[in-house]
Amino acid sequence: MSFVLKNILSFFASALLVLLTVSALYIDIAWLHDGINETSITEIMQEVMLAAIAFLVLRHGYREREMRQGAFLIAGFFSCMLIREMDFLFDEIRHGAWVWFALVAALSSIGYCLTRPRDTVRQLARFMGHPSYGMMFSGLLCILVFSRLFGMHILWEQVMEEGYNRLVKNMVEEGVEFFGYALCLSSVGWYLLNNER
Repeated sequence: MSFVLKNILSFFASALLVLLTVSALYIDIAWLHDGINETSITEIMQEVMLAAIAFLVLRHGYREREMRQGAFLIAGFFSCMLIREMDFLFDEIRHGAWVWFALVAALSSIGYCLTRPRDTVRQLARFMGHPSYGMMFSGLLCILVFSRLFGMHILWEQVMEEGYNRLVKNMVEEGVEFFGYALCLSSVGWYLLNNER
């Protein structure tokens, strides 16, 4: 019975995250009328989701020794995504400075995992074997592939012709990306709900 209840809880928590994504877009466009810029509610919530993913996975690795390397690698990956998402902040140091911070995060997590490569692979396989990985997989496809391709300005220029509106393109692109982040966070929550002691 607890298995069924946990999965029902996961569904409603995920539905709430999706509701938050659409709400943030609506607030930015309809109430604040400021579009979707680097300091919009949409962008801030995306960054909060990425930080939550990295934190929760890292915490899980700290608490569950048998998942430590895999969790550290996953957290490093999402930390790099967070750093990239916050490039506007790192641009205050120097344009493109985010790359160096992301490189430190990537090399740290990869370096740590290389100390025990077999454990890392085994732990990643364990995570990928859980049903929640399908949701993570879908979320990453949304973020890294679909949002980029679907958000190409040439596509939207063809659709809207003379009435091309960059805000519409940005809203759709950011909305798809945001949905991908919600899927990834839901995936982590679902995994932890079933695997934390």
